[in-house]
Amino acid sequence: MGFVNLLTMAKRFSGIIAILLLLRLTTAAASHEFCDAGMGYNVVGCGGSDSSSRRILIKGGTVVNAHHQEVADVYIDDGIIADVKPNIKKSHLQVGDEVAVIDATGKFVMPGGIDPHTHLEMEFMGTDSTETIDDFFSGQAAALAGGTTMHIDFVMPVNGSLSLGFKAYVEKAKKSCMDYGFHMTITKWDDTVAREMEIMVKEKGINSFKFFLAYKGIVMINDELLLEGLKKCKSLGALAMVHAENGDAVFEGQKRMIELGITGPEGHALSRPPLLEAEATARAIRLAGFINTPLYIVHVMSIDAMEEIAKARKLGQRVVGEPVVSGLVLNDSGLWDPDFNIAAKFVMSPPIRAPGHGRALQAAVSMGVLQGFHVVPENTGKSAFGKLVGTDHCTFNSTQKAFGIDDFRKIPNGVNGIEERMHLVWDTMVASGKISVTDYVRITSTECARIFNIYPKKGAILPGSDADIIILNPNSSFQISSNSHHSRSDTNVYEGWIGKGKVEITIVGGRIVWENNELKVNLGSGKYIKMPPFNYLFDGIEKADVSYISSLRAPVNRFKAMQ
Repeated sequence: MGFVNLLTMAKRFSGIIAILLLLRLTTAAASHEFCDAGMGYNVVGCGGSDSSSRRILIKGGTVVNAHHQEVADVYIDDGIIADVKPNIKKSHLQVGDEVAVIDATGKFVMPGGIDPHTHLEMEFMGTDSTETIDDFFSGQAAALAGGTTMHIDFVMPVNGSLSLGFKAYVEKAKKSCMDYGFHMTITKWDDTVAREMEIMVKEKGINSFKFFLAYKGIVMINDELLLEGLKKCKSLGALAMVHAENGDAVFEGQKRMIELGITGPEGHALSRPPLLEAEATARAIRLAGFINTPLYIVHVMSIDAMEEIAKARKLGQRVVGEPVVSGLVLNDSGLWDPDFNIAAKFVMSPPIRAPGHGRALQAAVSMGVLQGFHVVPENTGKSAFGKLVGTDHCTFNSTQKAFGIDDFRKIPNGVNGIEERMHLVWDTMVASGKISVTDYVRITSTECARIFNIYPKKGAILPGSDADIIILNPNSSFQISSNSHHSRSDTNVYEGWIGKGKVEITIVGGRIVWENNELKVNLGSGKYIKMPPFNYLFDGIEKADVSYISSLRAPVNRFKAMQ
């Protein structure tokens, strides 16, 4: 019923009765529209029930943090972890019978996952028709079913404006059902952008900015802009992030493939080989080193790029390399599938690589760096690869992917992963013995919280931390299918994967939202988490600058000859 019709109806009544009727109907209409976002889920407040207790006692599990694990109980009160110790007695809590008790014997109790790299409800290359299929509700619901309890999404500017972009994403995120943060993308440079970066950091809680070295003519920036951005990030204590591919060379590679008659999804990978990822990675690292500011390389997909990060580590540079789960566990064979729909679902940038790259990236995660390179001691904490794993969750359905059926350049780039990451990392890395359980917590939650300066509020099971918790049964199995996943996409790049280690319970904000394979979410309950600047990677930056200036032995005082 339209608002104008409601006003007409109201005119037939008089006084307070008409006003109350109008308010009731408009509120109901708005509520119905809001709840439509949660169709297909058990949504609290939209017909779903909320029987969850605000007090939870988790008994007998192995509590795992990045630094330590022990058999202990965890008591949650009003969304916060109140206590962690062995043998907490319900009778000693003095809160009556309203405490829900969970038996976690034989299971791991861990911080909920934090995904540092997602794209929800994003217009791919600014086109409405290719907006990612998962919005801030469906994407987050999928995340919760997979054990991720917070994510950080990339805000795209609106006509170059950071403020308008931020405003648009705040609106998109109103339907959130879990906590989230924002990175900001920089696509141009002028004094207005520089001022808006300050606003984003000082007022809006954004502490990271992304620069694309790819997608020529759309969002790609040149070295001059990157240098300006790096300087501004340094002054603000914000982390510079880079999508590292040589956009000019990729553009040339795409033309070459088309000229050769290679128009299918395999042309995507062939047009942007690993060496172009490595070149841009090396260039970004060197420019960040020149400015002396920390750098975060998103979605590292190749040995070639990893070697550049390893070299920077050897020199002690402050660089974070972010592998994503698709790069760890998949290979490029799917891109050559004769079925276009199957091949197209694997298209992302940088591309999924040949089999050897994934194995090397797994080794980098387990060892801290590729074999053969010097490892910076852990206690320095200044440089990292594989200390966190993201997803680059950026989903499009098969209809959207088919936009490029005759030209791979038109295939929207992106794969799923926000629901699958926690299970795949456990199965591939922990169940196989490549990393420990504490390492698992570090790379799926804690290190992300540290890098983006929200630890120990997030990323830890400690008194005072947010009660975002998962309970994982290492003896249970999982199977991935597009028929049962919670994403709105009709495809899944991990289709048919069967593995060990299953998230049986997800708790977010002190409420059980995933249990017995059932999802129960609170639409609109997610909170925006502000992330302060100057994370640990900035420690000692000023001293390094002073040391650099003192090493210059300049300017030289010279005497001018008498005329």
